[in-house]
Amino acid sequence: MSSAPPPRLDPDLIARLRSDLMASAFTVAGVTEVLGPMAAAALLREQALPAQRITANDSRACATLIRLFTLGDPVDTADVERALPSLGVAGATALGVVAPEGDAVIAVCDVRPYAADDRSWWIASDLAELATGRPLSPDHVLGIGGASTTLATWTPRVPVRRALDVGTGSGVQALHLGAHAESVTVTDVSERALGYARFNAELNGVAWSVLAGSMLAPVVGQRFDLIVSNPPFVITPRCDAVPTYEYRDGGAAGDAIVADLVRGVGEHLEPGGIAQLLGNWEVHDEADWSERVAGWLSGTGLDAWVVQRESADPAEYAETWARDGGHFSGTAEFNAMYAAWLDDFASRSVRAIGFGVITVQRPRTDRAPFVDLMDMPGPVASPMGPSVAAGLASRTWLAEHTDDDLLAQRWRCAADVYEERHTHPGAADPSVILLRQGGGLRRAITMSTVSAAFASVCDGELTAGQSAAAIAGVLGEDDEAVRAEIVDFIRDAAKDCLLVR
Repeated sequence: MSSAPPPRLDPDLIARLRSDLMASAFTVAGVTEVLGPMAAAALLREQALPAQRITANDSRACATLIRLFTLGDPVDTADVERALPSLGVAGATALGVVAPEGDAVIAVCDVRPYAADDRSWWIASDLAELATGRPLSPDHVLGIGGASTTLATWTPRVPVRRALDVGTGSGVQALHLGAHAESVTVTDVSERALGYARFNAELNGVAWSVLAGSMLAPVVGQRFDLIVSNPPFVITPRCDAVPTYEYRDGGAAGDAIVADLVRGVGEHLEPGGIAQLLGNWEVHDEADWSERVAGWLSGTGLDAWVVQRESADPAEYAETWARDGGHFSGTAEFNAMYAAWLDDFASRSVRAIGFGVITVQRPRTDRAPFVDLMDMPGPVASPMGPSVAAGLASRTWLAEHTDDDLLAQRWRCAADVYEERHTHPGAADPSVILLRQGGGLRRAITMSTVSAAFASVCDGELTAGQSAAAIAGVLGEDDEAVRAEIVDFIRDAAKDCLLVR
């Protein structure tokens, strides 16, 4: 069964809706003030009852709009008229965001506030199962989800001329891009998604070039400075037992959707252009995840920095995505989907599925590309975008400079970097010395005697070569061996800005 059509693209009615949303304080701050921390947190866990209890007898316009658009509850017509005085129930019905139900009004779509990067927006999308109480339709258009917020927080927010959002959905990434791109293009294979994207652009007073088609196909021959994509990366069996959803399932076997995107995105990047993507990848037999992703990058000529954030075995993965869309574990339907996923993975000898962030860059110069594949499952800074921008700049500089160039620099430890020493009780010397980063990826690098000595003098006074010579003399070590070890340490620590110039 298909969902209701997206709202109408009526500029006058949308302007009235925007005015009413602003006047009612239907913002992230306003909603949080009405609900309080407990109910707001419960909503994030898809639990509606605390919010329903709080808003039931609250006459404020913001509380009415929470009941209507977020919780999906029938709301008295008079209450909706007061909450939307400019648009009115008639206008909201004509726009296609509500529908009459007896003496009440119900929402036809989800409209909710969203804030990030010191900006505020509203996002319209299909009603979630929280509001409908039933599984999602195959053509469901998502609003703000965990994957979309992850991608948004990892994307560098540097000024660019042209930006592209591949598989835009309701347009969440495009709203972010509009804050630092001169022009924004969005693509999606789903006409319903593009309907919501156009509506959300109008609702938030922005303009995008909206193109229909699968992935990169609509922008053949075009290049961009920044490309982002939260693609349909879920690895889903192609069988009758498992429903497919346009927002998550690309229709290809295994991880081919993400693999093809990685292989093809380079021809759409300007020199120095960046693509920031999310993805899943399969790990087969005894292979390492990095081998799989490195194979996608081979021959592309792109710089690549891939961070694996999670890894799941086939059963964990099947459980997660069989529940997705409002299906309950333990039912015959759930068990059939679960079995189909396990069979599908077994057919390709998949032992694990990784999830992570893929950052690629088209080099500006004719040089060998760098490829850095990292497994970093722990907490990281939020937002990560500034660290991604700095990390790309550092990796690019390191790729373009020789070991002698590194030794000629005066390095210093970044302000958020600390040294940790772990010593067994009673021991005279530490057994482990770490250089730990407070921000970014929050890396911890284990140091040797040589690298610890070097880090201790990284204050910008001496060049790395001068420090290496002094350390070799004090320790009585071979000068060339010390220089080589220090160069390796610099390349590792500087790429994530634990050491800076």
